[in-house]
Amino acid sequence: MAYTKLNQLYEGKAKKVFETCDEGLVIVSYKDDATAFNGEKKGTIAGKGVVNNVMSDILFQLLEKEGVPTHFVEQLSDTDTLVKKVTILPLEVIIRNISAGSFAKRYGVAEGIVFDEPTLEFSYKEDALGDPLINDDHAFALKLATREQIAQVKEYAHKVNDVLKAFFLEKDLKLVDFKIEFGLFNGKVILADEISPDTCRLWDVNTNEKMDKDRFRRDLGGVEETYQKVLGRVKS
Repeated sequence: MAYTKLNQLYEGKAKKVFETCDEGLVIVSYKDDATAFNGEKKGTIAGKGVVNNVMSDILFQLLEKEGVPTHFVEQLSDTDTLVKKVTILPLEVIIRNISAGSFAKRYGVAEGIVFDEPTLEFSYKEDALGDPLINDDHAFALKLATREQIAQVKEYAHKVNDVLKAFFLEKDLKLVDFKIEFGLFNGKVILADEISPDTCRLWDVNTNEKMDKDRFRRDLGGVEETYQKVLGRVKS
């Protein structure tokens, strides 16, 4: 069956979402727009929509095979993917394997410290509040998720980390940290959103070169080329 875009349901910083003829399925269309620091820095990364769409689809299919349910249904084009229509849990889930970014700044430590075990953080997904850090009890008190859903999210998040760390290492990339989101589909918790250089911090194994959106955040240059290199490794 051919699926086409109907009414636009949502437009975010990096994607648009459209209705389809099936009320349980939507089309996600990835954009080249780039933002950082909660939208304070804005720009365009040519070809980013293609990189993030194709890379996300490859990784979602890998995770499905490893037992993590996702929203992925079918890639429709270089920038468009058919996915299950989920109700997003307003929790950003961050797993950190190595100190970097906001963690290093927040706690006054150097970047590059390898943790003894992965650390998991929750942020309340609310731009107006700056996506503040919260804990399990906060999430439950705010009715962002049930205790059972929080436990399921944690279990899946650590599984995602295990799978992606091994996968990226084969591609000569260190998975430093990443942000993922989950949603509810037919009452079940499943992985949604995207997995890309926008949402993962990736360093080259041999040189520690930054291979992710930090090149845009920190004005390091070579942003478009780096995104293409990452996709090339993921597809190899």
